[in-house]
Amino acid sequence: MRRSIPWQRIGRITLLILRYVFGATFAYGAYHKLTRRWMTSTVLREHFEQRLSEIDPHSFSAAYLRFFAIPFYRPIAWVLTIGQIIVAFSMLTGIGVRQSAALALFLLVNISAGSYFNASMPPYLITAVLLMLDLERGQEREDKSVSSIRERLLE
Repeated sequence: MRRSIPWQRIGRITLLILRYVFGATFAYGAYHKLTRRWMTSTVLREHFEQRLSEIDPHSFSAAYLRFFAIPFYRPIAWVLTIGQIIVAFSMLTGIGVRQSAALALFLLVNISAGSYFNASMPPYLITAVLLMLDLERGQEREDKSVSSIRERLLE
């Protein structure tokens, strides 16, 4: 199908670039957690406890950290690290992008709930939603080769 409006092509290319940047960011996050041994040490619990001491003790984030994140830091570290690996792989290869965008949104919302929200979060949240809602992606054929991606971009 030919794209008659150049803005559609620009939008598709922009979304593809965002997907690769998103994937690279999650790959770096997973690499960082693997090399710092988050899944087998108390590093994440220490981060949570430090953050808890810095925020208002009566806030939602404090309750989230106190009653959920700190007691369950080990499974959270596993879910976060493995989730980042899955999202990175998916975004960089183009396989299961919508599902991985939903996983990324879940991870980002939970990170934000723990009072780790900062100015860099909204672009990631918006990108995750855009990748989840990319309706055209499901209508294309399942061929994931580089040549087919190049052909779709140049149509």
